[in-house]
Amino acid sequence: MPYQTLEYSVNGQIALIAINRPQALNALNGQVFAELRTAFEDAISDEAVRAIILTGKGEKAFAAGSDIKEFADCSFYEARQVSVRNNATQEVIASCPKPTIAALNGYTLGGGLEVAMCCDIRIAAENARLGQPEIGLGFIPGGGGTQRLPRLIGVAKAKELIFSGKMISAQEALAIGLVNKVVPVADLLTESQAMAASFIKNSSVILEFAKIAIDTGIQLDLKSGLELEIGLWAESFATEDHHEGIVAFIEKRPPQFKGR
Repeated sequence: MPYQTLEYSVNGQIALIAINRPQALNALNGQVFAELRTAFEDAISDEAVRAIILTGKGEKAFAAGSDIKEFADCSFYEARQVSVRNNATQEVIASCPKPTIAALNGYTLGGGLEVAMCCDIRIAAENARLGQPEIGLGFIPGGGGTQRLPRLIGVAKAKELIFSGKMISAQEALAIGLVNKVVPVADLLTESQAMAASFIKNSSVILEFAKIAIDTGIQLDLKSGLELEIGLWAESFATEDHHEGIVAFIEKRPPQFKGR
């Protein structure tokens, strides 16, 4: 479909989705969230796509937050509906069965950081600035910030960032585990594509099993998580790719995975 607030392309089994509102620092409004949902659903259903990279157009911002003008005068009910709508899109991103990478260029704030945290991996350009500044506007994060941030960096550090509303540098985000890697601005997409390529050389079905085991298991107690892992590990033995991987290892050759 034609997008008005995004750019969507596929190159070498990797879908690139770019938020395209650079004049507004890629601020997220209802149309952006609707198109993000459609774009991710398209990438998920496209068998030619093996991984997805999400970024923002320009060098100033991945997404500098939600478009405040859109909900500045919302009632209680309207505010709830906005959050429910946005979270529905974020759940599509978070539950994507394919590897997802957020390539963070510039400001990654508020709703922008919440969307980035829905991805499996975050790679930040050196100019990235990250934070949850909502407290300064008189509300709390409403797109998963109070839930995903503590799970990623720990409760105490998440409270520090949310209570203060401060921005942190890409290097500090790396130090606390909020991003996986920091790279020069000019290398952001190249590095993101290289990491995606390192994932998709493996079996797509086994990658999906790994995502399920991690994302579901982290919400369980250890015993239940281990039981989940055992089940998925055993299930992998029923795949063609498992048998191909074993035979290729014995024959000392690269495996030819088919995603089955």
